Amino acid sequence: MRIYTRSGDKGQTSLIYGQRVPKNDVRVEAYGTCDEANSTIGTALSHLRKEDWTDKAAFMQTMEKIQTILFHVGAELATPKGKDVTWKLKQEHIDDLEQQIDSWDQDLAPLKNFILPSGHEASAALHLARTVVRRAERLAVTLEEELNNPLVISYLNRLSDFLFVAARYINKKLGGKETPLHPDV
Repeated sequence: MRIYTRSGDKGQTSLIYGQRVPKNDVRVEAYGTCDEANSTIGTALSHLRKEDWTDKAAFMQTMEKIQTILFHVGAELATPKGKDVTWKLKQEHIDDLEQQIDSWDQDLAPLKNFILPSGHEASAALHLARTVVRRAERLAVTLEEELNNPLVISYLNRLSDFLFVAARYINKKLGGKETPLHPDV
């Protein structure tokens, strides 16, 4: 199988089930933004592979599961309204995010002000992934009436929170410094 097909050379692409749309269609923007977020998470993980800490294996496994689910969310966004989705996002996926957020958050100092994306390289990459997920969420909201699964919006919303806490967690585990926002600048 070749990587290139030449079928998109004139600015069109195919959704799942073959419907052709312009590459700047909001649906394409939404699932492309999920792909971008996934790549940014991958960047964070590449920084973490050289590090060592007590629960590294569990953290990496959790993040790889998130990447897989995010890939499936992109597929849901690429599926036209009324068509079957082979893998469907479920409430339990959102619940899993919340449970992990609560678990990590127990080990973190309470926030007293906003923080700037900073610290360990992986933490900064997770903050970037968080902002990309927020963009995917905004695009999904634009598509709300066209979605097969309304949980997509909830999942993206919670995933952003998850990535924020994951970034803080990595800073704590690996000695990255959180930079507080100084509102008087």
